Parts: sequence; C-alpha cells; structure tokens
Amino acid sequence: MNTGQCRFCGTTPLHTFLDLGASPLSNAYLTEDRLTQGEMFFPLQVRVCPDCWLVQLDAVEAPENIFTDYAYFSSFSTTWLEHCDAYAATMIDRFKLGADSHVVELASNDGGLLKCFLDRGVPVLGVDPAANVAAAAEEIGVPTRVAFWGAETAKAIVDEGKSADLIAFNNVLAHVPDINDFIAGVKIALKPSGVMTVEFPHLQKLIEGLQFDTVYHEHYSYLSLIFVQRLLETHGLCVIDVDELPTHGGSLRVYACHDNCDDYPCDDDVDRILTAEREAGLDTLEYYEGFAEHVEALRRSIVSFFVEAAEQGSTVVGYGAPAKGNTLLNYCGVRPDWMTYTVDRNPHKQGLFLPGTRIPIHAPEKIAEDKPDYVFILPWNLREEIADQMAHIRDWGGKFVAPIPKIEIF
Repeated sequence: MNTGQCRFCGTTPLHTFLDLGASPLSNAYLTEDRLTQGEMFFPLQVRVCPDCWLVQLDAVEAPENIFTDYAYFSSFSTTWLEHCDAYAATMIDRFKLGADSHVVELASNDGGLLKCFLDRGVPVLGVDPAANVAAAAEEIGVPTRVAFWGAETAKAIVDEGKSADLIAFNNVLAHVPDINDFIAGVKIALKPSGVMTVEFPHLQKLIEGLQFDTVYHEHYSYLSLIFVQRLLETHGLCVIDVDELPTHGGSLRVYACHDNCDDYPCDDDVDRILTAEREAGLDTLEYYEGFAEHVEALRRSIVSFFVEAAEQGSTVVGYGAPAKGNTLLNYCGVRPDWMTYTVDRNPHKQGLFLPGTRIPIHAPEKIAEDKPDYVFILPWNLREEIADQMAHIRDWGGKFVAPIPKIEIF
C-alpha cells in the first residue's frame, strides 16, 4: 500500500510494509480510576520513503501530548548507566573536554548521562520537554531546561553564551516529528569546532532481528546510516565516524561536525557501514518486502507459548513495563488471563496499568512472593541484566522467557 508524505524530504507516496493493527500510545499508562473508561487506539503502520529511505510512522498525536509528562526514567537501568559512564569517559578523552568545555544533551531525561560529565568536572546543560524528569535531573545537580529542542531553543542557548563543544542526543531522534527543525537546532548550537553524537537503534538490526516491538507511535522514525548521513549533510553537518553498539538490540553512534570544519578526518567505519547497508539493500523496496510475514510468524509463536502455558496451568508474569512491551502485548492479544501482571523497578510506573492490555504493574518483589512458573522479559534487550537481578526465580524452578528475535525459554 502506498500513502502519505515523507516528513524529511516531502516525497509522496510512501510504501507501507508493516501493519501492526491499532494500538494505544505505548506510554499512556492507566491509573486504576481510568479502567472504567475507554482508550484511544491508533493505526500502527510502518512506511518507507523510496527517495531518502527514511522509515516512518504517521504522527497520530502531538509531541506535547506525549512527552511533557513522561513515564520513562533512564536511570533505572543499570546497564544504561554503565553505558553513559563509558560514553562520558570516551568523549572527554577523545575530544579533550574539561572545565572550559560545555556539553549539551538533548532529551536529557533524568540527567544520568550528564551527571557522568559533571562528576568529571565538565559543565553541562540538559534540555528535555518533560518537566517531571527534568525535576529529577535538577535534584542530582544537572541544570536542565524544560523545552522541546529545535532552532528556536538553540538560538536562545547561543544568545545566553551556552554554545556546545559536544551535543549528545541518544535515542531521541526517532521521537522527533520535525527532524529538520531538530537538526537545524544542532547546527546552530554547535561551536565551530564542536562535535555532535547521535545514538539510535539501527534499522538494519530491527529488520533482520524481527524487532517489531520497537515500533510504537512515540517512535516517528526508524533510522539507517544512509538516511542519517543525508539528513545531517542537508543541514551542513559532516559525518566523521560511526560506532556499532550493543544497546537496544543493536545501535549506531554517529559523530558529526560542521561541514567546513577540518579538525576531524573521516573514519573508515563510515564507508564500511554505508557499504554494508547498501549491499543488504536498505535503499531498495525489495529489502522491506517479507518483513511482515516474518513478524506474523513470530506473533504466532508468542501466542502459542501463552496458550500452552495456560493449558498446562502454568503462571506467567512479566518483567518490565517498557513502551516496546506494550506494542508486543497488544499486537499479540495478551491480556491478564495470560500474563497476570508485570513488575518494574521504576516506582513511577508501579500501581499503574499497561495501556490496551490493562495488565497491572507491581514492584519486582512481588515475583518472589508469588513464585510464578515463567517470567516474560519485555525489555528483552536487557535480558542479561534482568536475569542476573532475578536469578532467584530458579530457586523454585522458575524460568525466563525472551520473545525477540524468537521465543526462547531459559
């Protein structure tokens, strides 16, 4: 099916290659008093632009209705905090950052990454539209501006003398409907010899790893290096390096500077990954054909697990309440009769209910009290961290289940 207009280059029509039906907003968690009310469900269809190869969703809800009071707090993941600490150490060493430098993070959340720079004596500024997570960042000493990022916010920061030696934005570009305005702001706020880094789940890993649960309405875009290089070049920024990361099921970290800056040579990894993407076919429509069939087969496997567990009288509970889990549960039709509840370390989610499925969220301690037969790991990208934290389930014969890229019991 061909429909829609590309939010980057304006090409029309776009090619639809995956339809996950209708689903609620993945971060629209419910309070108990809302369980007697209806929910809004929106089409969840993935499209690719045949010109710039941006994979994208329709914007079904305005960002201010999604991100101004946000349920995700990044610091509740030990693995992510370790990733942030390693990032800060690497950036400080590579780009010689110090007390006279300035680091700006876009979508800085609760300040976990910027705190790693502060602890090493590097001044920072966070920018995040969610007042609740920004308040958490301020509590740990990370100065944070509550605002959506774009050219207007960037100009205000520059006018205040807060241009950046390093601009970091991790796992946020996918959440931005107006990516042109967002990157225009990066160009404005970056010092002449400054560097920006952007991290994002790699589209190639999503497709080849059947990571369909990464698709949800708050993720407007799904990114390849082919597209990101074009996006940055359009706004006067030059890609100088790229790292492959294990985070979020396989991510890329792209480095860029002003296109008239000669301080940084282009690393060979840029051409290597671009070549790998083109050889795989990410810039062809044929690459995306067949993905839907593989996703449907995986759904049947997941549903079969729950049906068999129910028929055997086994108890299944979840671990985690991530946005991606809500896509998986709604697409697979999982309800509290199959998954009694899930647990999450984030106290801001405890006591709430998952959107669509109405599955209750409890504190992790409840699992030890109830001793279920299976713990279904919804943030499967953190399976090792979670399996270590919850290793005690094996004391009563409990087993873990990971759903991506295939259903696995261990």
